[in-house]
Amino acid sequence: MAVHKMIVMKLGVISICVAASVAAEQKHGLGHSVTEEQIKSWNIDVAPDGKNLPAGQGTIMEGEKIYQASCLACHGANLEGGMGPALMGGKGTLTSQKPVKTVGSYWPYATTLFDYVRRAMPFQQPQSLSDDQVYSVVGYILNKNELMEANTTVNADTLTKVKMPNRDAFYVDDRPDVKVSPCYKDCQ
Repeated sequence: MAVHKMIVMKLGVISICVAASVAAEQKHGLGHSVTEEQIKSWNIDVAPDGKNLPAGQGTIMEGEKIYQASCLACHGANLEGGMGPALMGGKGTLTSQKPVKTVGSYWPYATTLFDYVRRAMPFQQPQSLSDDQVYSVVGYILNKNELMEANTTVNADTLTKVKMPNRDAFYVDDRPDVKVSPCYKDCQ
């Protein structure tokens, strides 16, 4: 009797494995294959050197309007912060007891600001701004931090040329378990 139960149990386990294997191979009519266009729409990261900045441009004057409509509630009328962090100020404070880390004092690249605004802002509606609007509002923030002239056309070329005040204070993490050089295509 014990041998019979064991054979039945083994057959049951084998049946479950076969059924699971067949089920894994079946399509259930859910979802679809991802298209190249869909992948491209999610691949919006921008590297510090400006790689992958989109086409488009903006103006600082337009950026001020966008800031007033979409950013002011969190970051304050004068970029001083509020519910969100300050975006301006902090010059000369990074080595003090109370460093103030803002776009104008801490951030290393203007392209990183573009990337962040494009992905995550405005907080209540991330990725709702067009590329031209992002260029404009980033230009406005850089202008308020005295890093870009008011009459500048903000685009991929002008953003990559902005020298942020704290750029040279960052260093490459050279620990052996950390990949030193970034990979942007065909990475392993």
